Amino acid sequence: MNTRKQTFGVIITTRNIFNFQLAVDARKKVLAKLDMMGFNTIILPESETPTGNIEGYADAVKCAKLFKENSDIIDGIVVVLPNFGDELGVVNSIKMSGLNVPVLVQACDDENDKVDVKSRRDAFCGKLSVCNNFYQYGIKYTDTIYHTYSLDSEEFTKDLIKFAGICRVVKGLSGLRVGSIGTRPMGFQTMRYSEKLLQKYGITVVPVDMSEIIAAAEKIDINDSAVQEKAEAIQAYGTCSIASKSKVAHQARFGLAVENWINENNIDISALQCWDSIEKNYGCAACVTMSMMGEKLMPSACEVDVAGTIAMYALALAAQTPSAILDWNNNFAQNRDKVVCTHCSNYPKSFFDNEIEIGSLDVLGTVLGSEDTFGAVKGKVAPGKMTYFRISTDDNKGIIKSYLGEGMMTDDHYGMDGGIAVCEIPNLQKLMKFMCKNGFEHHVAMVRGHVSEILEEAIGNYLGWDLYKHE
Repeated sequence: MNTRKQTFGVIITTRNIFNFQLAVDARKKVLAKLDMMGFNTIILPESETPTGNIEGYADAVKCAKLFKENSDIIDGIVVVLPNFGDELGVVNSIKMSGLNVPVLVQACDDENDKVDVKSRRDAFCGKLSVCNNFYQYGIKYTDTIYHTYSLDSEEFTKDLIKFAGICRVVKGLSGLRVGSIGTRPMGFQTMRYSEKLLQKYGITVVPVDMSEIIAAAEKIDINDSAVQEKAEAIQAYGTCSIASKSKVAHQARFGLAVENWINENNIDISALQCWDSIEKNYGCAACVTMSMMGEKLMPSACEVDVAGTIAMYALALAAQTPSAILDWNNNFAQNRDKVVCTHCSNYPKSFFDNEIEIGSLDVLGTVLGSEDTFGAVKGKVAPGKMTYFRISTDDNKGIIKSYLGEGMMTDDHYGMDGGIAVCEIPNLQKLMKFMCKNGFEHHVAMVRGHVSEILEEAIGNYLGWDLYKHE
């Protein structure tokens, strides 16, 4: 995940029949606020236009040129209307720049005692004109909490934080490279997906046979310092329930082989064939390798769930915290708004509320043996707010479809091994009916915190994927 400071193109617009000093003052205030919040800005120098802000076609030409020159670093565009503004200056600045990034449209409040000719803003009306032009030109944009508000308001801060998240998701999914390591389990047709539909949106799937990863792992000298370092990292990551140091080193070699392939092929995220080739042909589980990558915001999904890992990454981009892949797995007694979500597991360490155990796979271990299934990350997920998200490629309709919602991870006990998350979701039965009717998979991605508003805008508005927001 790219961790550089985000950069916004900024357009402060004014209209000649209104007091341009309002725009001059707004420019200073907006730039100071964005700087304080840790964002970089690209804005036309004050000396380039008569008022230092954007008004009319001539100013738009200059602004568009500047934005185009900085297109590789601009993540989004912030448009501010301190007065009625100039819709042509705004829309031409963006259209002629060629940028296809999120756009936030903010307009300033009038004050009831300052509506004389020199003080009135009329930005309430001007915002409608700007948005109307965006609609005509096919430019997608994001609205604010209120139609108008003060630049000093808490709402503006919240909207900028949300907008930054939207920009991270949109940019992060553009040009995404997904490593597909191995083949899906034969019995899980639910993990099938369309590479072509993903490619339509700039997401490339890069495959590799699991035999190549295993061969690469076996070629790594067990006495290599990198193996020793990785083995120590695994043992520090959680309590290892296996005494054999050679088994931990064996796991470390696999982790290094996966990471080396990812680095060599410029992969952002991955999905692994976690059973049962690696257990039978190499003698370990893949979970801890996937968990440790996820903790570094490089999510990796089980059972070669490519669509699942993309959903995980979208959540991680929105929340800037690790995400996990879970099964919708069990009912919770007769509580119809609670569900037990589990996996073997590969949850990132920060999902748990106490020391984690790194042990053998429970179900597969009974069949393949505990010695050959070491590497599962086990524990109870910490309670708190969570957001869930799933995408699916629908070949029949030729679309990418998705669902999204928020809930809570509870502190309820559940007597099952692996990674356990008892979740409470309002109107859960309605969500389950929707999923069954529309053919969604049994996997779901989750992240800590409530970030559904970010994803709703990024996925539904800017990417244009079919989205159901569960309430």
